[in-house]
Amino acid sequence: MDDAIRRRTEEMEEATLSPYAAKSAGSRGRERPEAPCAIRTAYQRDRDRIVHSKAFRRLKHKTQVFLSPEGDHYRTRLTHTLEVAQIARTIARALRLNEDLTEAIALGHDLGHTPFGHAGERALRDCSPLGFQHYDQSVRVCQRLEKDGQGLNLTAEVLDGIARHTNGPQAYTLEGRIVRLSDRIAYINHDIDDAVRADVLAVEDIPAELRRVLGNTKSQRINTMVCSVIENSESDIVMGADIEPAFQALHEFLYQSVYYNPKAKGEESKVGGLIRGLYEYFTAHPDRMPAEYGRIWQEEGADRAALDYIAGMTDPYAVQTYTDIFIPKRWEI
Repeated sequence: MDDAIRRRTEEMEEATLSPYAAKSAGSRGRERPEAPCAIRTAYQRDRDRIVHSKAFRRLKHKTQVFLSPEGDHYRTRLTHTLEVAQIARTIARALRLNEDLTEAIALGHDLGHTPFGHAGERALRDCSPLGFQHYDQSVRVCQRLEKDGQGLNLTAEVLDGIARHTNGPQAYTLEGRIVRLSDRIAYINHDIDDAVRADVLAVEDIPAELRRVLGNTKSQRINTMVCSVIENSESDIVMGADIEPAFQALHEFLYQSVYYNPKAKGEESKVGGLIRGLYEYFTAHPDRMPAEYGRIWQEEGADRAALDYIAGMTDPYAVQTYTDIFIPKRWEI
């Protein structure tokens, strides 16, 4: 098949997207050069590789805020990822930026997240002399761990957006910057929603001034924030000066009312012991890890292999693995 379909899409990007957009045909490329797809642009191809990866599928059983919630409607790392992608695509489309690149970054941004949310991330960071940041691990998943050690070989723009979606310098594409802000918009609002569902918080607990500025419902707040970004962004991605202070204040309110709330976080005290137990066991017995991590052990050491293995676990798999190793099984006669 010739590449007429892909080239037509690339030409449409050149004709219709903003001068500030990252065009597919102008990508900085991949670590390992590949022949282009006949149908999909480089960023569309990256999006598909992420969606079809094992790490993406595991997100459905990883904690967002509430550890192993019983209800069906609490967010997981996967539903968070989808909400980020939808918010980011809305902003990208309105600003005539590259929606495919934005979506690929959003779908891949948390691929390296640990089980048990940020409690698991902190526990791994405390365990290992190598340190741990979930955004760096997301890049490692894409470059090193997926496809039996071959990695997904994503474009430089997608990897950069994933690496810089949380802290430090901004992404060099506006699409990556959209994802960074959309991540915060998504989790602030869905964490309120989940906290209300769990009776940790009532909407009336949110300061009245913040509700007046941002809105009383999740939909109103998201709409206010997204519209502010669209109205105030061109050569950079920013929220308006009339909304941004309330956005920051709402974030601070959540830290005090939800993220440090004993009712919401009571089980997190157990996470550190579980993660440390797994880490110490697998660094001492690296031969007990699956074969794919055995290769990492041989090439990069037991610490690196244990980090990769534990970070990739889902919540229930981590609990089951710990149980199998440390909890005596019932003796049946």
